[in-house]
Amino acid sequence: MFYGLEAEEYDRTYKDRNLLRRIFSFFAPYKRYMIIVVLFLTLSSLITSFVPLITSIAINNINESAGITYLIFLIVLILSFNILSFVFNYFRQINGAKAVANVVLDLRGEATKSILDHDLSFFDKNPIGKIVSRINSDSRDFGQTVELSLEVISSLVVMIIIILLLSLINIALTLIMLIAIPLFFVVALAFRKFARKMTLLGQRALASVNSFVKESFSGIQIAKTFRQEQKLYDQFEKVNLQSYKVNLKRAFLLNAIFPSLGIVQGIVTTFLVYLGGNFLIFDTINIGDFNMFIQSLNLLFFPLLTIASFWPQFQSGLSASERIFAIIDTPPVVIQTGDIIPGKLTGEIEFKNLTFQYEENKKVFDNFNLKIKPGESLAIVGHTGAGKSSIANLLARFYEFQEGDIVIDGKSIRNFKLQAYRQQIGIIPQVPFLWADTVEHNISYGCTSASCDDVISALDKAGGSEWVNNLPNGLDTMVGERGSLLSMGQRQLVAFARVLLENPSILILDEATASVDPFTETRIQDALEKTIEGRTSIVIAHRLWTVRHVDRIIVLDKGKIIEEGNHDELMKRNGYYADLYNTYFRHQSLKYIEEMGKT
Repeated sequence: MFYGLEAEEYDRTYKDRNLLRRIFSFFAPYKRYMIIVVLFLTLSSLITSFVPLITSIAINNINESAGITYLIFLIVLILSFNILSFVFNYFRQINGAKAVANVVLDLRGEATKSILDHDLSFFDKNPIGKIVSRINSDSRDFGQTVELSLEVISSLVVMIIIILLLSLINIALTLIMLIAIPLFFVVALAFRKFARKMTLLGQRALASVNSFVKESFSGIQIAKTFRQEQKLYDQFEKVNLQSYKVNLKRAFLLNAIFPSLGIVQGIVTTFLVYLGGNFLIFDTINIGDFNMFIQSLNLLFFPLLTIASFWPQFQSGLSASERIFAIIDTPPVVIQTGDIIPGKLTGEIEFKNLTFQYEENKKVFDNFNLKIKPGESLAIVGHTGAGKSSIANLLARFYEFQEGDIVIDGKSIRNFKLQAYRQQIGIIPQVPFLWADTVEHNISYGCTSASCDDVISALDKAGGSEWVNNLPNGLDTMVGERGSLLSMGQRQLVAFARVLLENPSILILDEATASVDPFTETRIQDALEKTIEGRTSIVIAHRLWTVRHVDRIIVLDKGKIIEEGNHDELMKRNGYYADLYNTYFRHQSLKYIEEMGKT
């Protein structure tokens, strides 16, 4: 039942004391709300506690001489107290809800900010759906627990006042009740350890469902293409059934406390009624005071039930806050040691004795060295897994390298302010990602101050903007989720324009034309040839045009440079590059196509 519900790599365990201190720190900015809550909570509790006392006094003073006026006065008085209790409770609930909502808002904000600060390795190891579950579901559970905490405080105040009042009426019956109170907490605390464990497992099970749903719908096209809807549903059923079983077991455990506490309540009530009846027989207590005890029993036992049952439910809130704080407290791997804001970079890049690995004991680069001149265009070729994309990822600070350094314009990239540094780096991926927004907003995504003319200019540089006129609303056309309403070529033109609008000093292209049609590819290549001129460019090559039009080509194999030079030099050596060219690139040449046509 619990398979796959292990803790995440970044999970950690907190002591209850530290968790509570941390939670209270989030409420500190909302002291005004909390003061109002405490004030009205106290008033509401006092009013609720005094209603049985007033009823008792009324019963003791009712006799033949009591007229209708006295009865009306009592009814109005008790009604007024209940109305006041409602009003006080209303203002307590309103301000309590504001405080809790603000704290949940802050928690979600802190968790989201922490996640955004992480490098890509964090997202490689942790499914997005589980992260989303922590931000949304766990923060909601935390908020519900805080609301329950306010109810417990209110119940505690009512309980203390009632005990004080009852002790003034009959100390013997009051002492019997006080002796019984620890029984409630013994039962409740017995559930504590198991409740905490089952709650954590329940939250992890729900996170697994969220993660699976997110991944499944992201790949729905593939599932439909291969006719695997039923397989996808069966897998969902398996994950969903696990969540059902775990959370059902959790619900049984949490709800078992109420019948258990009810048994204790029944025993104590029976005993008190029996003793109270004997006291009435021997005239040691009058009927009004005995009625107050009976009325107060319900008012007293309800707070006791709330407080006692609070402990298992409180574990739900603590485990939820523990999961959220685990995300907040996980430090990012990519850390900048300096705060230099770079101006316009010349683009001189040097990889010095670089060591990098995605996973422990699986090095991608070991003592890797490479120098790129300012304004040089460099193509990187090699088989899958050679390390081509890793160079781009490290240069963009998407991952942290373990040893060595990467130096740009004589300064370590760790010394640059990360946001300012990345503004100088333009990356055009092979498969473009667009937001579900307008064409214009997708292009100006990294440069929100850009005007409509700036966007058109960037499109023209990227290969032409006339295609935008054929869209239903021009630049204001919504592109759909991931740009689904545009063709692949149009998406790539938007992605290309988005980068060019920022005018980066260093351009990284993961073969930006590999996913487009030949006509669009020609347009992009013409624009690209002008764009990379005088700008340091790194191209992960999959196409003939790339390897023929760059200043230098390096050939990677298992994280090492085994050949370098321009196209003609490398072809003359008839080595590894020549084999790659004849295998992957040669068939794209016009000469090869003409020769094949003759045959």
